[in-house]
Amino acid sequence: MSIKIYGDPGSGSLRRVTAAASAMGVDIERVNIDLFQGESHSPEFLELNPHGLSPVLVDGDFVLYESAAINLYLAEKAGSDLAGRSPRERFEILQWMFWSGEQWRVFATLTFDEVLAKRFIGKPADESIVQLAAAKLRAAAAVLDAHLAKHDYMVGDRLTLADFDIAGPFSQNERTKIPLNAFPNLVAWQQRLLDTLPGWAATKREVDARIDGALEAAGIQL
Repeated sequence: MSIKIYGDPGSGSLRRVTAAASAMGVDIERVNIDLFQGESHSPEFLELNPHGLSPVLVDGDFVLYESAAINLYLAEKAGSDLAGRSPRERFEILQWMFWSGEQWRVFATLTFDEVLAKRFIGKPADESIVQLAAAKLRAAAAVLDAHLAKHDYMVGDRLTLADFDIAGPFSQNERTKIPLNAFPNLVAWQQRLLDTLPGWAATKREVDARIDGALEAAGIQL
């Protein structure tokens, strides 16, 4: 029985899972959930994730949501060292994954909700929220930029799951204009991932096609 991953192809969170699965050589079965059509709030999907968010993993009778948890699960299943080669390295990876959720991706998601998602329902962005999120992102990006001045990857000298978690906000930054391009080491690291990880480059194309297509269909110009 294959591992099913439910999600919308425009989701940066789904991207983190599908790209990591590709890097780990894990076969998954994609099940598309159209967020723009409200499919994540159907009774059937809410049985999988009561928050109405994707992605969701279903492996037999086991259901798991939250991208970081899904990636750790896939790494365990595959015996992949992307989750760490030693206890110390594993904890460093977990540190950055937890940091990403608390200090980083949450503000990128908040910006997306204000700048883009509200446009689809005809509401203006709350500029006070946008500016607050931008300030938080700049502060966090400064930490990342300093770290990446000395490292090619988030942990050690190789790709790990921490890189996928930290890279998530780059999925929408050109559309939401979050202040990532002002940090050269961060930008160079992201380009390194695109150049060396076919799955990361492929999922960028998938996200871009999905979101840009939805914007065009809705008549929204950024």
